[in-house]
Amino acid sequence: MEHRIGAWLTESEHATLRVVMDVLVPNDEISPGAGEAGAADYVDLLLGAFSFEPPRLFAGGPFSGRQGGEAGFDQWLALGALDELGWRIRIEGSNGLADREFNGPVVGWQQQYRSGLAALGADFCESPVDEQRRRLDTDPEFARLAFEHACESLYGDPVYGGNRNGSGWVAIGFDGDTQPRGWTDDEVSSPAAIPVAAPRARDSAR
Repeated sequence: MEHRIGAWLTESEHATLRVVMDVLVPNDEISPGAGEAGAADYVDLLLGAFSFEPPRLFAGGPFSGRQGGEAGFDQWLALGALDELGWRIRIEGSNGLADREFNGPVVGWQQQYRSGLAALGADFCESPVDEQRRRLDTDPEFARLAFEHACESLYGDPVYGGNRNGSGWVAIGFDGDTQPRGWTDDEVSSPAAIPVAAPRARDSAR
């Protein structure tokens, strides 16, 4: 098997997934495509979460450091035994292990992505967009999983690998995490005033 370039995906899987994410959530005049904004990195980190100690699942805190305070989001939190079991079942699947099959066998996200990406074909990235969409349509379950993760990546915190440079937030006029700066009295009492800065933020980001 190819070497991994990140946490779990191989180089070709990562390249294919980046295109998949842009097909599922393409860019427009305001928002970047999910793949462009780092969705493949988000999924790679999620699938390989248990390659790290503690697992890369829940960022620490209380502050990101973007608005002051000591940066703590990259101080990942340890999981309790039940949380670890639940996440391992989601990500790795049950793998025939008795303690993971109390509700029956589970195919984890790792296998779903490995099989789903392979089924798209080695020429997926070079294929026309209409053909890419057609191939994705042949496996609605995989497309649905990837779409959910594309949305999570585009609007979640950048520490999880997606939303590169906060580009997803900029597109929707969201300031992101504001602590410990918080919100001004005007922003709290007049929420309609908050998006006023969004067009300037979009212009400066391009």
